[in-house]
Amino acid sequence: MADKLRNQQELERLQAKFLGTGHPDTTSWEWRTNIQRDTYSSIVGHRPLLAYVAVAENEPISKVRAKLIRQMVQPCGPPPPRDGEEPLPENQN
Repeated sequence: MADKLRNQQELERLQAKFLGTGHPDTTSWEWRTNIQRDTYSSIVGHRPLLAYVAVAENEPISKVRAKLIRQMVQPCGPPPPRDGEEPLPENQN
């Protein structure tokens, strides 16, 4: 019983410390966003991965790095409306 309690406390500590570990109230959009951001930051932080993506896209490394960093803002698009909220209006130009 003590091991189960200790495991639960450790999980709660990790969830409080690290944003991407999730919790019962995490939506699928939040989960996907965290995974995408982790992936992009890993690619940007590891030069060989960044070079691989740059070669695959036939772009300079600096452009690929900048593009990945920009995509980290909203990697899965805008958040879906929550219960009781109206969706954001679309830009109509």
